[in-house]
Amino acid sequence: MLGPVILAASRSDRMRRLISAAPVTKQVVDRFIPGETVADIVPIIEELTAKGLELTMDVVGEDITTPEQATAARDAYLTLIGHLKELELGEKVEMSVKLSMFGQALPGGHELALANVRPVVEAAAAIGTTVTLDAEDHTTLDSMFAIHEELRKDFPQTGCVIQAYLFRTEADARRLAASGSRVRLVKGAYKEPAEVAYQQKHEIDKAYVRILRILMDGEGYPMIGSHDPRLIAIAQELAHQAGRKLDEYEFQMLYGIRGDEHLRLAAEGHRMRVYTAYGTDWYGYFMRRLAEKPANLRFFLRSMVSKG
Repeated sequence: MLGPVILAASRSDRMRRLISAAPVTKQVVDRFIPGETVADIVPIIEELTAKGLELTMDVVGEDITTPEQATAARDAYLTLIGHLKELELGEKVEMSVKLSMFGQALPGGHELALANVRPVVEAAAAIGTTVTLDAEDHTTLDSMFAIHEELRKDFPQTGCVIQAYLFRTEADARRLAASGSRVRLVKGAYKEPAEVAYQQKHEIDKAYVRILRILMDGEGYPMIGSHDPRLIAIAQELAHQAGRKLDEYEFQMLYGIRGDEHLRLAAEGHRMRVYTAYGTDWYGYFMRRLAEKPANLRFFLRSMVSKG
């Protein structure tokens, strides 16, 4: 399986330098990350929302080594929220944040991440939107869930992400589904050991369906993070079985992948949210997109051959 190899490469400084220096890389990266600054991304936000789509915005960057970088990450999100306020698009655009970017891995990281993310959640609420806490590798999840629980005391709309490939996730889903929270379910995009995660695609897919059923039958708001046509169809059937209306769950897909499907689901009346990343520190995000789906890797390699 190429996925684990690519994920290992995502942590290699040598591979980072090699891929970043390739002339074709920027052209391919632009498929998944359509800008480096807020000014770059505003036209994308306006274009997608005009088509009836909603967005969740991710300022890429996870390799935080100092508290000052964590503060800068906080400020980048606050700047984004300021622009959303000017655009009057708070109800259409939320934020996704990785707590590692807010200093979670630094000394005293749990408290630091909470202190940095809280102003972002407050500012988002002030313009009528919210924040979803992205899941990272399994060693960070207890801290993420604790921060999520703390934020929801004042901002109950704060969402979180759970990953189907982890053994623990069914129990996490039962707890979250009963709490009325917003929960995005994804397959998972980090290299995890066999002691904590399913390794085979068919096992992950079966776990995804089991967990999705828990969320659909629960009291929370499920967010289906998948591009898999089969899982999308299953999600629609589970929603129907659970008696959910179209505005009681949503689909989420990545910018640059299956754009026609984004529009089809929206045209059918579904809430369809596009996960849109921007920023200069794109390497880790980009490599996980390649690892998630062989078609993404083939797209990159074909571009290397044809453009290099």
